[in-house]
Amino acid sequence: MEEVVWMVFFFAVTVQLMYMLFIFGRLAFFHKRSSKDLMLDAQEGVTILVAARNELVNLQKQLPVLLDQNYPRFEILYVNDRSVDDTEDWLREQEAQHPNLRSVHVRYTPDHVTAKKYALTLGIKVAAYDVILLTDADCIPVSDQWIRRMTAPVRNQHKTFALGHGAYLEVPGFLNKLIQFETLLTALYYFSFGLWRAPFMGVGRNLCYRKSFFLENKAFHGLWHIVGGDDDLFVNKHADKTNTSVVIHPESVTMSQPKATFGEFFTQKRRHFQAGKYYRLKDKLKLGIYTFTHLVFWGSGITLLAMQRSWEPIALIFGLILLRALLQYAILRNTKKKLEGVGKVLWTMFFDFMYLIYFWTIGTKGYLSKTVKWK
Repeated sequence: MEEVVWMVFFFAVTVQLMYMLFIFGRLAFFHKRSSKDLMLDAQEGVTILVAARNELVNLQKQLPVLLDQNYPRFEILYVNDRSVDDTEDWLREQEAQHPNLRSVHVRYTPDHVTAKKYALTLGIKVAAYDVILLTDADCIPVSDQWIRRMTAPVRNQHKTFALGHGAYLEVPGFLNKLIQFETLLTALYYFSFGLWRAPFMGVGRNLCYRKSFFLENKAFHGLWHIVGGDDDLFVNKHADKTNTSVVIHPESVTMSQPKATFGEFFTQKRRHFQAGKYYRLKDKLKLGIYTFTHLVFWGSGITLLAMQRSWEPIALIFGLILLRALLQYAILRNTKKKLEGVGKVLWTMFFDFMYLIYFWTIGTKGYLSKTVKWK
Protein backbone atom coordinates (compact mmCIF):
# COMPACT_ATOMS: atom_id res chain seq x y z
CA MET A 1 0.00 0.00 0.00
CA GLU A 2 2.75 2.46 0.93
CA GLU A 3 4.61 1.73 -2.29
CA VAL A 4 1.51 2.69 -4.31
CA VAL A 5 1.17 5.95 -2.38
CA TRP A 6 4.82 6.73 -3.08
CA MET A 7 4.27 6.16 -6.81
CA VAL A 8 1.20 8.39 -6.79
CA PHE A 9 3.08 11.10 -4.89
CA PHE A 10 6.04 11.08 -7.28
CA PHE A 11 3.69 11.16 -10.26
CA ALA A 12 1.84 14.19 -8.85
CA VAL A 13 5.11 15.98 -8.04
CA THR A 14 6.38 15.37 -11.57
CA VAL A 15 3.25 16.71 -13.25
CA GLN A 16 3.11 19.75 -10.96
CA LEU A 17 6.75 20.64 -11.61
CA MET A 18 6.33 20.17 -15.37
CA TYR A 19 3.39 22.58 -15.42
CA MET A 20 5.30 25.09 -13.31
CA LEU A 21 8.51 24.95 -15.31
CA PHE A 22 7.32 24.52 -18.88
CA ILE A 23 3.88 26.17 -18.95
CA PHE A 24 3.77 28.77 -16.16
CA GLY A 25 7.51 29.33 -16.37
CA ARG A 26 7.23 30.84 -19.83
CA LEU A 27 5.31 33.79 -18.38
CA ALA A 28 7.12 33.99 -15.05
CA PHE A 29 10.73 33.51 -16.17
CA PHE A 30 11.11 33.84 -19.93
CA HIS A 31 8.56 36.31 -21.25
CA LYS A 32 10.11 39.67 -22.13
CA ARG A 33 8.26 42.77 -23.16
CA SER A 34 8.59 43.45 -26.87
CA SER A 35 10.84 46.34 -27.78
CA LYS A 36 8.38 47.25 -30.53
CA ASP A 37 6.01 50.02 -29.47
CA LEU A 38 2.59 48.45 -29.97
CA MET A 39 0.92 51.68 -28.94
CA LEU A 40 1.71 53.39 -32.26
CA ASP A 41 -0.96 53.97 -34.88
CA ALA A 42 -3.57 55.12 -32.38
CA GLN A 43 -5.96 56.44 -35.02
CA GLU A 44 -8.76 53.88 -34.88
CA GLY A 45 -11.64 54.79 -32.60
CA VAL A 46 -12.44 52.70 -29.50
CA THR A 47 -15.70 52.15 -27.60
CA ILE A 48 -15.33 51.54 -23.87
CA LEU A 49 -18.39 49.49 -22.95
CA VAL A 50 -19.67 49.03 -19.40
CA ALA A 51 -22.89 47.22 -18.43
CA ALA A 52 -24.15 48.30 -15.00
CA ARG A 53 -27.10 47.69 -12.74
CA ASN A 54 -27.56 49.83 -9.61
CA GLU A 55 -23.90 50.89 -9.74
CA LEU A 56 -24.25 54.67 -9.36
CA VAL A 57 -21.55 55.01 -6.70
CA ASN A 58 -19.07 53.00 -8.75
CA LEU A 59 -19.87 54.84 -11.97
CA GLN A 60 -19.26 58.18 -10.27
CA LYS A 61 -15.78 56.97 -9.35
CA GLN A 62 -15.06 55.34 -12.69
CA LEU A 63 -16.20 57.96 -15.20
CA PRO A 64 -13.55 60.64 -14.42
CA VAL A 65 -10.78 58.07 -14.88
CA LEU A 66 -12.19 56.87 -18.20
CA LEU A 67 -12.60 60.43 -19.44
CA ASP A 68 -8.96 61.10 -18.57
CA GLN A 69 -7.61 58.36 -20.85
CA ASN A 70 -4.76 59.46 -23.12
CA TYR A 71 -6.17 58.34 -26.45
CA PRO A 72 -7.20 60.52 -29.42
CA ARG A 73 -10.59 59.03 -30.31
CA PHE A 74 -12.84 57.05 -27.99
CA GLU A 75 -16.34 56.98 -26.57
CA ILE A 76 -17.66 55.71 -23.26
CA LEU A 77 -20.88 53.75 -23.59
CA TYR A 78 -22.78 52.79 -20.44
CA VAL A 79 -25.57 50.23 -20.65
CA ASN A 80 -27.88 50.91 -17.72
CA ASP A 81 -29.57 47.58 -17.04
CA ARG A 82 -32.91 48.23 -15.27
CA SER A 83 -31.33 50.20 -12.43
CA VAL A 84 -33.67 51.42 -9.69
CA ASP A 85 -31.20 53.91 -8.19
CA ASP A 86 -30.44 57.32 -9.73
CA THR A 87 -28.13 55.94 -12.43
CA GLU A 88 -30.29 57.05 -15.37
CA ASP A 89 -30.72 60.66 -14.22
CA TRP A 90 -27.01 60.95 -13.41
CA LEU A 91 -25.98 59.56 -16.80
CA ARG A 92 -28.21 62.03 -18.63
CA GLU A 93 -26.61 64.89 -16.69
CA GLN A 94 -23.13 63.65 -17.54
CA GLU A 95 -23.94 63.15 -21.22
CA ALA A 96 -24.83 66.83 -21.46
CA GLN A 97 -21.33 67.70 -20.22
CA HIS A 98 -19.21 65.12 -22.07
CA PRO A 99 -19.66 64.68 -25.85
CA ASN A 100 -17.92 61.28 -25.89
CA LEU A 101 -20.23 59.77 -23.26
CA ARG A 102 -23.38 57.91 -24.30
CA SER A 103 -25.80 55.61 -22.50
CA VAL A 104 -28.34 52.94 -23.36
CA HIS A 105 -31.14 52.16 -20.92
CA VAL A 106 -32.51 48.60 -20.73
CA ARG A 107 -36.17 48.51 -19.65
CA TYR A 108 -36.69 44.74 -19.66
CA THR A 109 -34.88 41.49 -20.40
CA PRO A 110 -36.48 38.77 -22.57
CA ASP A 111 -37.19 35.53 -20.75
CA HIS A 112 -34.99 33.38 -22.96
CA VAL A 113 -31.75 35.34 -22.41
CA THR A 114 -29.61 36.27 -19.43
CA ALA A 115 -29.49 39.88 -18.30
CA LYS A 116 -25.85 40.82 -18.71
CA LYS A 117 -25.48 39.23 -22.14
CA TYR A 118 -28.57 41.07 -23.31
CA ALA A 119 -27.24 44.38 -21.96
CA LEU A 120 -23.83 43.88 -23.56
CA THR A 121 -25.37 42.89 -26.90
CA LEU A 122 -27.48 46.05 -27.00
CA GLY A 123 -24.43 48.12 -26.20
CA ILE A 124 -22.20 46.49 -28.81
CA LYS A 125 -24.86 46.91 -31.50
CA VAL A 126 -25.02 50.68 -31.01
CA ALA A 127 -21.28 51.19 -30.40
CA ALA A 128 -19.82 53.91 -32.60
CA TYR A 129 -16.49 52.13 -33.13
CA ASP A 130 -15.51 48.62 -34.17
CA VAL A 131 -12.94 48.13 -31.41
CA ILE A 132 -14.78 47.27 -28.18
CA LEU A 133 -12.98 47.54 -24.84
CA LEU A 134 -14.96 45.91 -22.04
CA THR A 135 -14.76 46.47 -18.31
CA ASP A 136 -17.09 46.39 -15.30
CA ALA A 137 -18.65 49.24 -13.35
CA ASP A 138 -16.45 48.67 -10.30
CA CYS A 139 -13.19 48.59 -12.30
CA ILE A 140 -10.73 51.49 -12.54
CA PRO A 141 -7.85 51.54 -15.06
CA VAL A 142 -4.58 52.08 -13.23
CA SER A 143 -3.12 54.39 -15.90
CA ASP A 144 -4.19 56.78 -18.63
CA GLN A 145 -2.53 54.44 -21.17
CA TRP A 146 -5.09 51.67 -20.61
CA ILE A 147 -6.91 52.10 -23.92
CA ARG A 148 -3.66 52.20 -25.91
CA ARG A 149 -2.22 49.13 -24.21
CA MET A 150 -5.33 46.97 -24.24
CA THR A 151 -6.41 47.69 -27.81
CA ALA A 152 -2.96 47.59 -29.43
CA PRO A 153 -3.10 43.89 -30.48
CA VAL A 154 -6.55 44.34 -32.03
CA ARG A 155 -5.70 47.63 -33.75
CA ASN A 156 -2.14 46.94 -34.83
CA GLN A 157 -1.73 43.17 -35.02
CA HIS A 158 -5.10 42.25 -36.51
CA LYS A 159 -6.01 40.12 -33.52
CA THR A 160 -9.61 39.34 -32.66
CA PHE A 161 -9.11 39.18 -28.90
CA ALA A 162 -6.82 41.01 -26.47
CA LEU A 163 -6.86 39.52 -22.97
CA GLY A 164 -5.99 41.77 -20.04
CA HIS A 165 -5.48 41.47 -16.31
CA GLY A 166 -8.19 42.51 -13.86
CA ALA A 167 -6.67 42.89 -10.39
CA TYR A 168 -8.29 43.63 -7.03
CA LEU A 169 -7.41 46.28 -4.47
CA GLU A 170 -5.37 45.05 -1.54
CA VAL A 171 -7.05 45.65 1.81
CA PRO A 172 -6.41 44.13 5.24
CA GLY A 173 -7.93 40.78 6.10
CA PHE A 174 -7.72 37.06 5.39
CA LEU A 175 -10.45 37.13 2.71
CA ASN A 176 -8.60 39.71 0.67
CA LYS A 177 -5.41 37.66 0.77
CA LEU A 178 -7.33 34.66 -0.52
CA ILE A 179 -8.85 36.81 -3.27
CA GLN A 180 -5.40 38.13 -4.23
CA PHE A 181 -4.01 34.60 -4.42
CA GLU A 182 -6.94 33.23 -6.41
CA THR A 183 -6.97 36.16 -8.84
CA LEU A 184 -3.23 35.94 -9.48
CA LEU A 185 -3.41 32.17 -9.96
CA THR A 186 -6.25 32.53 -12.47
CA ALA A 187 -4.27 35.17 -14.36
CA LEU A 188 -1.25 32.86 -14.36
CA TYR A 189 -3.38 30.14 -15.97
CA TYR A 190 -4.88 32.10 -18.86
CA PHE A 191 -1.85 34.29 -19.57
CA SER A 192 0.49 31.29 -19.62
CA PHE A 193 -1.67 29.27 -21.98
CA GLY A 194 -2.22 32.41 -24.05
CA LEU A 195 1.53 32.77 -24.50
CA TRP A 196 1.63 29.13 -25.59
CA ARG A 197 -0.96 30.01 -28.27
CA ALA A 198 -3.60 27.95 -26.51
CA PRO A 199 -5.98 30.61 -25.10
CA PHE A 200 -8.99 29.38 -23.18
CA MET A 201 -10.51 32.33 -21.27
CA GLY A 202 -10.47 36.03 -20.51
CA VAL A 203 -12.07 38.24 -17.87
CA GLY A 204 -14.80 40.80 -18.57
CA ARG A 205 -13.04 43.25 -16.27
CA ASN A 206 -10.46 43.79 -19.01
CA LEU A 207 -11.18 42.40 -22.47
CA CYS A 208 -11.04 43.73 -26.03
CA TYR A 209 -12.49 42.44 -29.29
CA ARG A 210 -14.12 43.73 -32.46
CA LYS A 211 -17.80 44.57 -32.85
CA SER A 212 -17.78 43.13 -36.37
CA PHE A 213 -16.54 39.76 -35.12
CA PHE A 214 -19.14 39.73 -32.36
CA LEU A 215 -22.00 40.39 -34.78
CA GLU A 216 -20.70 38.04 -37.49
CA ASN A 217 -20.70 35.21 -34.93
CA LYS A 218 -24.28 36.00 -33.84
CA ALA A 219 -23.35 37.56 -30.51
CA PHE A 220 -23.63 35.05 -27.67
CA HIS A 221 -25.18 32.34 -29.83
CA GLY A 222 -25.21 29.07 -27.88
CA LEU A 223 -24.45 30.86 -24.59
CA TRP A 224 -27.66 32.82 -23.96
CA HIS A 225 -29.02 30.38 -21.39
CA ILE A 226 -25.89 30.44 -19.21
CA VAL A 227 -25.88 33.08 -16.47
CA GLY A 228 -22.14 33.81 -16.67
CA GLY A 229 -19.82 33.34 -19.57
CA ASP A 230 -20.18 36.67 -21.33
CA ASP A 231 -16.39 36.88 -21.02
CA ASP A 232 -14.66 33.54 -20.44
CA LEU A 233 -17.09 31.36 -22.41
CA PHE A 234 -17.20 33.77 -25.34
CA VAL A 235 -13.40 33.72 -25.49
CA ASN A 236 -13.33 29.96 -24.93
CA LYS A 237 -15.67 29.41 -27.86
CA HIS A 238 -13.90 31.62 -30.39
CA ALA A 239 -10.26 32.16 -29.35
CA ASP A 240 -7.53 30.21 -31.10
CA LYS A 241 -3.77 30.22 -31.57
CA THR A 242 -3.80 32.88 -34.30
CA ASN A 243 -6.52 35.36 -33.31
CA THR A 244 -5.71 36.05 -29.65
CA SER A 245 -3.04 38.01 -27.82
CA VAL A 246 -2.36 38.63 -24.13
CA VAL A 247 -1.50 42.12 -22.89
CA ILE A 248 1.22 42.02 -20.26
CA HIS A 249 2.03 45.47 -18.97
CA PRO A 250 1.34 47.26 -15.65
CA GLU A 251 -0.30 50.13 -17.56
CA SER A 252 -2.93 47.79 -19.03
CA VAL A 253 -4.41 46.64 -15.69
CA THR A 254 -7.82 47.46 -14.25
CA MET A 255 -8.33 47.50 -10.48
CA SER A 256 -11.58 46.39 -8.85
CA GLN A 257 -13.07 46.63 -5.38
CA PRO A 258 -12.86 43.15 -3.82
CA LYS A 259 -15.77 41.41 -2.17
CA ALA A 260 -16.05 42.30 1.51
CA THR A 261 -17.66 39.10 2.85
CA PHE A 262 -17.12 35.40 2.26
CA GLY A 263 -20.77 35.08 1.23
CA GLU A 264 -20.41 37.63 -1.58
CA PHE A 265 -17.11 36.12 -2.69
CA PHE A 266 -18.42 32.55 -2.78
CA THR A 267 -21.52 33.63 -4.72
CA GLN A 268 -19.28 35.30 -7.30
CA LYS A 269 -17.01 32.28 -7.60
CA ARG A 270 -19.89 29.81 -7.85
CA ARG A 271 -20.99 31.75 -10.94
CA HIS A 272 -17.50 31.51 -12.41
CA PHE A 273 -17.19 27.80 -11.68
CA GLN A 274 -20.65 27.18 -13.10
CA ALA A 275 -19.52 28.65 -16.42
CA GLY A 276 -16.43 26.43 -16.36
CA LYS A 277 -18.38 23.27 -17.09
CA TYR A 278 -19.13 24.63 -20.58
CA TYR A 279 -15.46 24.96 -21.55
CA ARG A 280 -14.15 22.95 -24.47
CA LEU A 281 -12.98 19.48 -23.48
CA LYS A 282 -9.35 20.20 -24.31
CA ASP A 283 -9.44 23.25 -22.03
CA LYS A 284 -11.01 21.30 -19.20
CA LEU A 285 -8.12 18.86 -19.53
CA LYS A 286 -5.50 21.65 -19.48
CA LEU A 287 -6.74 22.85 -16.12
CA GLY A 288 -8.09 19.54 -14.86
CA ILE A 289 -4.77 17.73 -14.99
CA TYR A 290 -3.06 20.45 -12.97
CA THR A 291 -5.84 20.87 -10.39
CA PHE A 292 -6.30 17.12 -9.97
CA THR A 293 -2.58 16.46 -9.45
CA HIS A 294 -2.56 19.41 -7.04
CA LEU A 295 -5.11 17.52 -4.95
CA VAL A 296 -3.21 14.27 -5.32
CA PHE A 297 0.07 15.98 -4.39
CA TRP A 298 -1.23 17.20 -1.04
CA GLY A 299 -3.34 14.12 -0.34
CA SER A 300 -0.61 11.58 -1.02
CA GLY A 301 2.06 13.74 0.62
CA ILE A 302 0.15 14.06 3.89
CA THR A 303 -0.73 10.35 3.77
CA LEU A 304 2.93 9.42 3.36
CA LEU A 305 3.99 11.65 6.24
CA ALA A 306 1.50 9.86 8.49
CA MET A 307 2.96 6.48 7.47
CA GLN A 308 6.60 7.22 8.17
CA ARG A 309 8.59 6.17 11.24
CA SER A 310 12.07 7.32 10.22
CA TRP A 311 13.44 10.74 9.35
CA GLU A 312 14.92 9.92 5.89
CA PRO A 313 11.61 9.54 4.00
CA ILE A 314 10.10 12.40 6.00
CA ALA A 315 12.99 14.62 4.90
CA LEU A 316 12.45 13.56 1.27
CA ILE A 317 8.72 14.36 1.40
CA PHE A 318 9.28 17.72 3.04
CA GLY A 319 12.05 18.44 0.57
CA LEU A 320 9.76 17.89 -2.42
CA ILE A 321 6.99 19.94 -0.81
CA LEU A 322 9.49 22.73 -0.16
CA LEU A 323 10.85 22.53 -3.72
CA ARG A 324 7.37 22.96 -5.15
CA ALA A 325 6.60 25.77 -2.69
CA LEU A 326 9.75 27.71 -3.59
CA LEU A 327 9.13 27.29 -7.30
CA GLN A 328 5.53 28.38 -6.91
CA TYR A 329 6.59 31.43 -4.91
CA ALA A 330 9.07 32.45 -7.61
CA ILE A 331 6.47 31.96 -10.35
CA LEU A 332 3.75 33.96 -8.60
CA ARG A 333 6.16 36.71 -7.57
CA ASN A 334 7.51 37.14 -11.11
CA THR A 335 4.03 36.91 -12.61
CA LYS A 336 2.67 39.62 -10.32
CA LYS A 337 5.65 41.83 -11.09
CA LYS A 338 5.17 41.48 -14.85
CA LEU A 339 1.42 42.00 -14.73
CA GLU A 340 1.14 44.67 -12.05
CA GLY A 341 4.65 46.08 -11.66
CA VAL A 342 5.03 44.84 -8.07
CA GLY A 343 6.17 41.43 -6.88
CA LYS A 344 4.92 41.21 -3.32
CA VAL A 345 3.44 37.75 -2.63
CA LEU A 346 3.50 36.17 0.83
CA TRP A 347 2.38 32.91 2.40
CA THR A 348 1.97 31.24 -0.97
CA MET A 349 2.22 27.67 0.37
CA PHE A 350 -0.40 28.37 3.05
CA PHE A 351 -2.82 29.87 0.53
CA ASP A 352 -2.00 27.12 -1.95
CA PHE A 353 -3.33 24.63 0.59
CA MET A 354 -6.31 26.85 1.43
CA TYR A 355 -7.06 27.20 -2.28
CA LEU A 356 -7.15 23.42 -2.54
CA ILE A 357 -9.96 23.26 0.02
CA TYR A 358 -11.77 26.24 -1.51
CA PHE A 359 -11.52 24.93 -5.07
CA TRP A 360 -12.89 21.47 -4.38
CA THR A 361 -15.75 22.68 -2.17
CA ILE A 362 -16.94 25.93 -3.76
CA GLY A 363 -15.86 24.78 -7.21
CA THR A 364 -17.84 21.55 -7.04
CA LYS A 365 -20.90 23.36 -5.73
CA GLY A 366 -20.62 26.00 -8.45
CA TYR A 367 -20.05 23.40 -11.17
CA LEU A 368 -23.26 21.62 -10.20
CA SER A 369 -25.29 24.77 -9.51
CA LYS A 370 -28.12 25.87 -11.79
CA THR A 371 -29.40 28.90 -9.83
CA VAL A 372 -26.63 31.53 -9.94
CA LYS A 373 -27.46 35.15 -10.88
CA TRP A 374 -25.61 38.19 -12.26
CA LYS A 375 -27.30 40.82 -10.08
